[in-house]
Amino acid sequence: MHFTALTLMLGLLWPVVPPPPEVLRGWQPPAGPYAPGHRGVDLAAPPDTPVLAPAAGTVTFAGPVGGRGVLTLTLPGTGVPPLRTTFSPVTPLVAKGAQVEPGTPIARVAPGTHCLETCLHWGLLRGDVYLNPLVLIRRAPSRLLPTGG
Repeated sequence: MHFTALTLMLGLLWPVVPPPPEVLRGWQPPAGPYAPGHRGVDLAAPPDTPVLAPAAGTVTFAGPVGGRGVLTLTLPGTGVPPLRTTFSPVTPLVAKGAQVEPGTPIARVAPGTHCLETCLHWGLLRGDVYLNPLVLIRRAPSRLLPTGG
């Protein structure tokens, strides 16, 4: 399924408010599965900021990974394998298996060492392939302005 169709179908929301949050670090795809890169985006968010479900889904993981709290939300109806969004560092508010609707508080941003400032790292995967989560956000259409005065 094409990402534009997914965006319209899912109506994805920003996982932190106010929308749109400042993107502190963008997505930098790795050259290979073990190569360096940034496998998501970092959104400005102070500690204890609520993390909201950007779409309806099932919590398929909520717990620590490498000393950081992580939550994974699997999005039904997004193809095979389905898309999964990940959030870290967080303190999960819902347990594995929970069904959530868009805008449901699913976690709180935890202090961590991922960013120089506290942030929410938001990832997107299909199977083992990392994708840019920003492609799923509805953005206002671009407008071209005349040059010159």
